Amino acid sequence: MKHPPPAPDDAEHPHRHRCAITGAPLSRHDGERLDALRPALAAHIRAAHPGIADDALLSREAIAAERANMIAETLQAERGDLSQIERDVIESLTHHETLAANVEEELDEGRSLGERAADVIASFGGSWTFIIGFCSLLVVWMIVNTALLAAGAFDPYPFILLNLVLSCIAALQAPIIMMSQKRQEAKDRKRSENDYRVNLKAELEIRHLHEKIDHMLTRQWERLAEIQSIQIELMEEVLQRRR
Repeated sequence: MKHPPPAPDDAEHPHRHRCAITGAPLSRHDGERLDALRPALAAHIRAAHPGIADDALLSREAIAAERANMIAETLQAERGDLSQIERDVIESLTHHETLAANVEEELDEGRSLGERAADVIASFGGSWTFIIGFCSLLVVWMIVNTALLAAGAFDPYPFILLNLVLSCIAALQAPIIMMSQKRQEAKDRKRSENDYRVNLKAELEIRHLHEKIDHMLTRQWERLAEIQSIQIELMEEVLQRRR
Protein backbone atom coordinates (compact mmCIF):
# COMPACT_ATOMS: atom_id res chain seq x y z
CA MET A 1 0.00 0.00 0.00
CA LYS A 2 1.44 3.33 -1.06
CA HIS A 3 1.37 6.10 1.42
CA PRO A 4 0.69 9.67 0.24
CA PRO A 5 3.75 11.87 0.07
CA PRO A 6 4.31 14.02 3.14
CA ALA A 7 3.04 17.56 3.02
CA PRO A 8 5.71 19.94 1.85
CA ASP A 9 7.14 22.16 4.54
CA ASP A 10 8.68 25.58 4.38
CA ALA A 11 12.23 24.19 4.43
CA GLU A 12 11.68 22.14 1.24
CA HIS A 13 9.50 24.74 -0.44
CA PRO A 14 10.70 28.11 0.77
CA HIS A 15 8.49 30.04 -1.69
CA ARG A 16 5.08 28.63 -0.81
CA HIS A 17 4.00 32.01 0.56
CA ARG A 18 3.32 35.11 -1.45
CA CYS A 19 3.24 38.79 -0.62
CA ALA A 20 -0.33 39.92 -0.02
CA ILE A 21 0.31 43.19 -1.90
CA THR A 22 2.59 42.39 -4.82
CA GLY A 23 1.97 38.64 -5.08
CA ALA A 24 5.70 37.97 -5.26
CA PRO A 25 6.82 34.59 -3.85
CA LEU A 26 8.68 34.71 -0.57
CA SER A 27 9.68 32.45 2.26
CA ARG A 28 8.06 32.82 5.64
CA HIS A 29 11.30 34.16 7.09
CA ASP A 30 11.56 36.90 4.45
CA GLY A 31 8.13 38.37 5.11
CA GLU A 32 6.42 40.14 7.99
CA ARG A 33 2.87 39.80 9.20
CA LEU A 34 0.64 42.82 8.90
CA ASP A 35 -0.33 42.74 12.57
CA ALA A 36 3.38 42.78 13.55
CA LEU A 37 3.95 46.19 11.97
CA ARG A 38 3.68 49.43 13.88
CA PRO A 39 0.06 50.63 14.13
CA ALA A 40 0.40 53.72 11.91
CA LEU A 41 1.95 51.78 9.03
CA ALA A 42 -0.50 48.89 9.44
CA ALA A 43 -3.44 51.31 9.38
CA HIS A 44 -2.07 52.93 6.22
CA ILE A 45 -1.74 49.54 4.50
CA ARG A 46 -5.28 48.54 5.53
CA ALA A 47 -6.62 51.82 4.15
CA ALA A 48 -4.69 51.42 0.88
CA HIS A 49 -5.59 47.73 0.49
CA PRO A 50 -9.07 47.08 1.94
CA GLY A 51 -9.82 43.50 2.89
CA ILE A 52 -6.24 42.50 3.61
CA ALA A 53 -6.00 39.98 6.44
CA ASP A 54 -4.26 40.78 9.71
CA ASP A 55 -2.03 37.71 9.38
CA ALA A 56 -1.11 38.46 5.75
CA LEU A 57 2.56 38.22 4.88
CA LEU A 58 4.22 41.24 3.27
CA SER A 59 7.60 41.39 1.57
CA ARG A 60 10.21 43.86 2.73
CA GLU A 61 10.04 45.67 -0.62
CA ALA A 62 6.28 46.09 -0.32
CA ILE A 63 6.60 47.34 3.25
CA ALA A 64 9.26 49.85 2.18
CA ALA A 65 7.07 51.08 -0.69
CA GLU A 66 4.03 51.47 1.56
CA ARG A 67 6.15 53.24 4.15
CA ALA A 68 7.38 55.66 1.47
CA ASN A 69 3.79 56.34 0.40
CA MET A 70 2.80 57.00 4.01
CA ILE A 71 5.74 59.39 4.47
CA ALA A 72 4.83 61.20 1.24
CA GLU A 73 1.25 61.63 2.40
CA THR A 74 2.41 62.86 5.83
CA LEU A 75 4.83 65.41 4.35
CA GLN A 76 2.26 66.57 1.85
CA ALA A 77 -0.27 67.10 4.65
CA GLU A 78 2.31 69.04 6.70
CA ARG A 79 4.04 71.09 3.98
CA GLY A 80 1.79 71.05 0.94
CA ASP A 81 3.17 70.04 -2.45
CA LEU A 82 6.41 68.09 -2.28
CA SER A 83 9.57 69.44 -3.87
CA GLN A 84 11.97 67.37 -5.94
CA ILE A 85 14.39 67.22 -3.00
CA GLU A 86 11.73 65.71 -0.73
CA ARG A 87 10.79 63.21 -3.43
CA ASP A 88 14.46 62.21 -3.70
CA VAL A 89 14.58 61.67 0.07
CA ILE A 90 11.48 59.46 -0.03
CA GLU A 91 12.96 57.50 -2.94
CA SER A 92 16.18 56.96 -0.98
CA LEU A 93 14.17 55.66 1.97
CA THR A 94 12.48 53.14 -0.30
CA HIS A 95 15.74 51.82 -1.75
CA HIS A 96 17.85 52.32 1.41
CA GLU A 97 20.28 54.61 -0.39
CA THR A 98 22.85 56.95 1.13
CA LEU A 99 22.31 60.65 0.47
CA ALA A 100 25.50 62.12 1.94
CA ALA A 101 27.84 63.22 -0.84
CA ASN A 102 30.95 65.34 -1.31
CA VAL A 103 29.37 68.20 -3.25
CA GLU A 104 32.55 70.25 -3.65
CA GLU A 105 34.46 67.36 -5.17
CA GLU A 106 31.69 66.70 -7.70
CA LEU A 107 31.55 70.36 -8.73
CA ASP A 108 35.33 70.71 -8.92
CA GLU A 109 35.59 67.69 -11.21
CA GLY A 110 33.15 69.27 -13.69
CA ARG A 111 34.90 72.63 -13.95
CA SER A 112 35.79 74.03 -17.36
CA LEU A 113 39.17 75.56 -18.20
CA GLY A 114 37.84 79.09 -17.77
CA GLU A 115 36.30 78.27 -14.40
CA ARG A 116 39.55 76.74 -13.20
CA ALA A 117 41.47 79.84 -14.33
CA ALA A 118 38.94 82.12 -12.61
CA ASP A 119 39.29 80.20 -9.35
CA VAL A 120 43.10 80.35 -9.49
CA ILE A 121 43.18 84.07 -10.33
CA ALA A 122 40.59 84.93 -7.66
CA SER A 123 42.49 82.86 -5.09
CA PHE A 124 45.79 84.55 -6.00
CA GLY A 125 44.22 88.03 -6.12
CA GLY A 126 42.96 87.68 -2.55
CA SER A 127 46.28 86.65 -1.05
CA TRP A 128 49.06 88.57 0.67
CA THR A 129 51.43 87.38 -2.03
CA PHE A 130 49.51 89.38 -4.63
CA ILE A 131 49.23 92.45 -2.38
CA ILE A 132 52.95 92.53 -1.52
CA GLY A 133 54.04 91.77 -5.08
CA PHE A 134 51.73 94.39 -6.59
CA CYS A 135 52.82 97.05 -4.12
CA SER A 136 56.45 96.21 -4.88
CA LEU A 137 55.76 96.56 -8.61
CA LEU A 138 54.20 100.00 -8.09
CA VAL A 139 57.14 101.20 -6.00
CA VAL A 140 59.67 99.94 -8.58
CA TRP A 141 57.66 101.51 -11.42
CA MET A 142 57.64 104.90 -9.72
CA ILE A 143 61.33 104.75 -8.74
CA VAL A 144 62.35 103.81 -12.25
CA ASN A 145 60.35 106.64 -13.83
CA THR A 146 61.45 109.32 -11.34
CA ALA A 147 64.98 108.59 -10.14
CA LEU A 148 66.60 106.24 -12.64
CA LEU A 149 65.08 107.55 -15.85
CA ALA A 150 64.46 111.15 -14.93
CA ALA A 151 65.33 112.48 -18.40
CA GLY A 152 63.93 109.72 -20.60
CA ALA A 153 61.20 108.21 -18.44
CA PHE A 154 58.67 106.15 -20.44
CA ASP A 155 55.92 107.02 -17.88
CA PRO A 156 56.76 110.32 -16.17
CA TYR A 157 54.82 111.77 -13.27
CA PRO A 158 51.78 111.62 -12.78
CA PHE A 159 52.22 108.09 -14.21
CA ILE A 160 49.41 108.08 -16.77
CA LEU A 161 50.49 104.71 -18.20
CA LEU A 162 50.50 103.20 -14.72
CA ASN A 163 46.97 104.49 -14.12
CA LEU A 164 45.87 102.93 -17.40
CA VAL A 165 47.41 99.59 -16.44
CA LEU A 166 45.77 99.69 -13.00
CA SER A 167 42.39 100.52 -14.57
CA CYS A 168 42.69 97.59 -17.00
CA ILE A 169 43.66 95.20 -14.20
CA ALA A 170 40.71 96.35 -12.08
CA ALA A 171 38.33 96.05 -15.05
CA LEU A 172 39.46 92.48 -15.72
CA GLN A 173 39.76 91.44 -12.09
CA ALA A 174 36.17 92.38 -11.17
CA PRO A 175 34.39 89.97 -13.57
CA ILE A 176 36.89 87.21 -12.77
CA ILE A 177 36.14 87.56 -9.05
CA MET A 178 32.40 87.60 -9.83
CA MET A 179 32.78 84.35 -11.80
CA SER A 180 34.52 82.75 -8.82
CA GLN A 181 31.84 84.07 -6.44
CA LYS A 182 29.09 82.60 -8.63
CA ARG A 183 30.79 79.23 -8.47
CA GLN A 184 31.06 79.56 -4.70
CA GLU A 185 27.36 80.41 -4.50
CA ALA A 186 26.59 77.30 -6.56
CA LYS A 187 28.69 75.25 -4.14
CA ASP A 188 26.89 76.73 -1.15
CA ARG A 189 23.50 76.05 -2.71
CA LYS A 190 24.39 72.43 -3.51
CA ARG A 191 25.83 71.99 -0.04
CA SER A 192 22.66 73.39 1.53
CA GLU A 193 20.47 71.10 -0.58
CA ASN A 194 22.56 68.09 0.38
CA ASP A 195 22.39 69.05 4.07
CA TYR A 196 18.62 69.43 3.81
CA ARG A 197 18.31 65.99 2.21
CA VAL A 198 20.42 64.35 4.90
CA ASN A 199 18.66 66.17 7.75
CA LEU A 200 15.20 65.39 6.40
CA LYS A 201 16.06 61.72 5.96
CA ALA A 202 17.55 61.57 9.47
CA GLU A 203 14.42 63.21 10.90
CA LEU A 204 12.13 60.73 9.15
CA GLU A 205 14.28 57.78 10.19
CA ILE A 206 14.35 58.93 13.83
CA ARG A 207 10.59 59.39 13.79
CA HIS A 208 10.19 55.90 12.37
CA LEU A 209 12.54 54.44 15.00
CA HIS A 210 10.64 56.15 17.82
CA GLU A 211 7.34 54.73 16.61
CA LYS A 212 8.86 51.29 16.11
CA ILE A 213 10.44 51.23 19.59
CA ASP A 214 7.18 52.41 21.18
CA HIS A 215 5.33 49.65 19.33
CA MET A 216 7.86 47.02 20.44
CA LEU A 217 7.63 48.19 24.06
CA THR A 218 3.83 48.04 23.94
CA ARG A 219 3.92 44.51 22.55
CA GLN A 220 6.44 43.45 25.19
CA TRP A 221 4.24 44.82 27.97
CA GLU A 222 1.26 42.96 26.53
CA ARG A 223 3.26 39.72 26.42
CA LEU A 224 4.50 40.25 29.98
CA ALA A 225 0.92 40.82 31.11
CA GLU A 226 -0.16 37.59 29.38
CA ILE A 227 2.72 35.66 30.97
CA GLN A 228 1.87 37.11 34.37
CA SER A 229 -1.79 36.13 34.04
CA ILE A 230 -0.74 32.58 33.06
CA GLN A 231 1.56 32.38 36.07
CA ILE A 232 -1.24 33.56 38.37
CA GLU A 233 -3.57 30.89 36.95
CA LEU A 234 -0.95 28.18 37.45
CA MET A 235 -0.33 29.30 41.03
CA GLU A 236 -4.06 29.23 41.74
CA GLU A 237 -4.30 25.70 40.34
CA VAL A 238 -1.38 24.58 42.52
CA LEU A 239 -3.02 26.09 45.61
CA GLN A 240 -6.33 24.41 44.83
CA ARG A 241 -4.64 21.01 44.46
CA ARG A 242 -2.86 21.43 47.80
CA ARG A 243 -6.14 22.14 49.49
